[in-house]
Amino acid sequence: MYRPLADEVRPTDLSQVVGQEHILGPDGILRRVVESGQIPNMIFYGPSGVGKSTVASIIAQQTNRALRKLNATTAGIADIKEIIAELDTLMTPGGVLLYLDEIQYFNKKQQQSLLEFMENGKITLIASTTENPYFYVFGAVLSRATVFEFKPLTPEAVRAAVERAVGIMAGRRDAPVALEDGVLDHLVSACGGDVRKALNAVEILFAAVRADGYISLADAQAVSQRSAMRYDRDGDAHYDILSAFQKSIRGSDPDAAVHYLARLLEAGDLISPCRRLLVTAAEDIGLAHPQAMAIVKSCVDTARELGLPEARIPLAAAVILLATSPKSNSALHAIGAAMTDIQSGKHGEIPDHLKDSHYAGASTMGRGLTYQYAHDYPNHYVDQQYLPDRLKGSVYYQYGDNKTEQAARKYWDLVKGDGIVRK
Repeated sequence: MYRPLADEVRPTDLSQVVGQEHILGPDGILRRVVESGQIPNMIFYGPSGVGKSTVASIIAQQTNRALRKLNATTAGIADIKEIIAELDTLMTPGGVLLYLDEIQYFNKKQQQSLLEFMENGKITLIASTTENPYFYVFGAVLSRATVFEFKPLTPEAVRAAVERAVGIMAGRRDAPVALEDGVLDHLVSACGGDVRKALNAVEILFAAVRADGYISLADAQAVSQRSAMRYDRDGDAHYDILSAFQKSIRGSDPDAAVHYLARLLEAGDLISPCRRLLVTAAEDIGLAHPQAMAIVKSCVDTARELGLPEARIPLAAAVILLATSPKSNSALHAIGAAMTDIQSGKHGEIPDHLKDSHYAGASTMGRGLTYQYAHDYPNHYVDQQYLPDRLKGSVYYQYGDNKTEQAARKYWDLVKGDGIVRK
């Protein structure tokens, strides 16, 4: 009977699990919990192929619990009731450990059906999810479980599993096998921290091995192409990459910014970086380089007109421009402070001299009578009240410390001389 290689090399003890040292190392909190034998309800959060189901299986074995597995994409309440019916029978003498994969696909009612047996202790729940549980798992379930985050495996952690798998597959052959230099390195790095992907690639390579037993680097690249990409436009990875993308530009690191742009484009996502670039130009560069917004808009329009792969060129230009530009978020703070006042009810009546006066009868209502036209005065400026009385003297905008805004500050300090403190 066929047995997948990934299942054959699956660890049977926590000491064999690669990676996850932060929770499974000698002093890791999850290891200590398992060794205590007192297993709480848990949620394993992390990407695919990093050991979540393997650790659950080991826990069930070491605590003498019957392991039952369900996948929330296909399971329902009836499947849970069927497992409950096994309790206190000869089939489950030590209790049941229910491993519920992809819990985020259960709706609220289905997740709530788990609550009763999570509390009575007859069933221990280990749910897993590739999405942030604080967004996708309902609060009542979260409050009854402990969340453990599983990280993507490092290439060093994957290598041990890949070398073991290669040894197993080579041992099955009657003839020797030879790997071109770089094959192992590529398999280890191209899986993106997903050991299951790496092992599947090893299995395919040996299934397609040439008659002379030679496995080339080209073959390894063919079976693992794009496998390092962890990307779902509706998932955490999407927002994590976009967050890192904007923060790298804000932090003036063009190399990191271009890296995250490449990850987005390699996944075929053109729209998200375009939108984020427009936001970043206004939010993080702002008035320190006002022309940047127009330039980025032009780059974005060009990219959308070209489409991929050529779109990468104008977008890279936009990213580097923004990352290397001086930064200012003074406009963001100004509008934020103004909107806070509006939302809290601080707005007030518009001064009569600013109200529209282009209609018959406006003057009898006192509209616009004392308005002073700024262009009639020196430097196109005249001192008059623009804010409502209730907000008179409010200061929302503070000049940024960049060359452009400081030049504007000096100009208006000279013209106005009004004593308003703007840092």
